Amino acid sequence: MNAPQKAEQDRIMYRSGAAARLAGLPVETLRIWERRYSLSDAERSEHGQRLYSVEQVARLSMLKQLVDQGHAIGVLAGLAREQLQAMLAANASDARVGSGPVPILLAGPSLARRVAAERQPLGLDVRASCARLEQVAELGNGNGAQVLVVERSELDDSAIPLLAAAREAAGVAATVVLYRFCASATIRALRSQGYLVARVPADLGEVALLCRSALAGQRLPLREPAATATAVAPPRFDEEALAAISAAGNRLSCECPRHLTDLLFMLGSFERYSAQCANRNPEDARLHKMLELASGQARVVLEDALTALAVADGLPLPASART
Repeated sequence: MNAPQKAEQDRIMYRSGAAARLAGLPVETLRIWERRYSLSDAERSEHGQRLYSVEQVARLSMLKQLVDQGHAIGVLAGLAREQLQAMLAANASDARVGSGPVPILLAGPSLARRVAAERQPLGLDVRASCARLEQVAELGNGNGAQVLVVERSELDDSAIPLLAAAREAAGVAATVVLYRFCASATIRALRSQGYLVARVPADLGEVALLCRSALAGQRLPLREPAATATAVAPPRFDEEALAAISAAGNRLSCECPRHLTDLLFMLGSFERYSAQCANRNPEDARLHKMLELASGQARVVLEDALTALAVADGLPLPASART
């Protein structure tokens, strides 16, 4: 698109009804979103009607798609268009993972036999297998496998270096570790290093689902908060204030106040838990600090949403939320 065409497009404005229709939204939903979350800087006509640009309509369409995929509008509302585009691209990528059998390597004493004996399609393409973790290196990494699936009856810290060596030798995109008995500390340590760790499923069909989840996670690694984000704002709502808003919201037909306060109760609790959780080593401490910051940042976003909702619906706000 050349500059004159873009300038002409930028001048096109749509009223609420047309913008909602183009974005695939009921117009009433758009009005509720605008009132509660201030979605856009829509202009006003001389008669006071909201006017939306082409770019704003495109953003509304992305919001609609993400809400349909299960994301909360209260979280999405504060995101930039680039972030929404990234989420849509990631979701589309995840959907592609779910098509076709997953090519895997199997390392374990009984899982390979169980898979081979299964007559129903499992969504797995076993490229090679071995009985022991130490034998993975002998399988090579030129067989096109994407996931290494490891079965260990008893899993403890002694397996961590063996898993690291096997993952490197296999050259796969993701590793799924299945156990029957394992200490929670070992599970946390493995997950912090990018392994998908789960109990051996009774239904073999679940192995393919775990593999697809592991692949999706490898393409979308959990990122740490930005280096400059070493702290978040303190809570604006204590538990007494949240309870008051939830109780006041009972008189409304909309249950959003109760749902939001429930989420903030849980986020606040998890934020405090992460800050106090015992750390076994520096890596563990780093992981829990990341969890504390992430939950705090999510709390701030939801506090913004709850403040906007309380103002719109006339619910009680503590002084700390009015600033």
